[in-house]
Amino acid sequence: MRRFGLLFLVLTLALLMVLPACSKKEAPPIEEEITPVEEVPPPPPPPVEEVEPVEKEELEALVLKDVFFDFDKYSIKGEYKGVLENNAELLMSRPEAILVIEGHCDERGTSEYNLALGEKRAKAVMDFYIAYGIGADRLSMISYGEEKPFASGHDEKAWALNRRAHMLVKE
Repeated sequence: MRRFGLLFLVLTLALLMVLPACSKKEAPPIEEEITPVEEVPPPPPPPVEEVEPVEKEELEALVLKDVFFDFDKYSIKGEYKGVLENNAELLMSRPEAILVIEGHCDERGTSEYNLALGEKRAKAVMDFYIAYGIGADRLSMISYGEEKPFASGHDEKAWALNRRAHMLVKE
């Protein structure tokens, strides 16, 4: 038993003598100059196309336009009220059409937060249509949060396209 104790002591001492010899060398300091990144203001949301009055010939294809929102907001901007009014006129011309309003967000924020924000965006659009005269029985909403992005990038341009309410018509 003493032999094993002595052998253990010798091996421990040998190991302690070898460890300092295996220490890593320090890396030489990097002498690159780091330049600060300038903060770039986010680009404006996608441009709103001019909304023209609905013509009878255009009613054949019921295509409703999306509206876009600012970061962390769910209020409808003035520039999109004309888009929603045109959408509402198209819906009123087709009483059989049912509308599903999808609320979407960009990837920033938690999933729970984005689902709630997407719901508020869809609700804001739904309230607009109801106030315009579309029956609530023809409208439904769903929030996808960040789960179904329109643009796949990870920058302000993609995020601006993903902050939207999408109109899905079912006839």
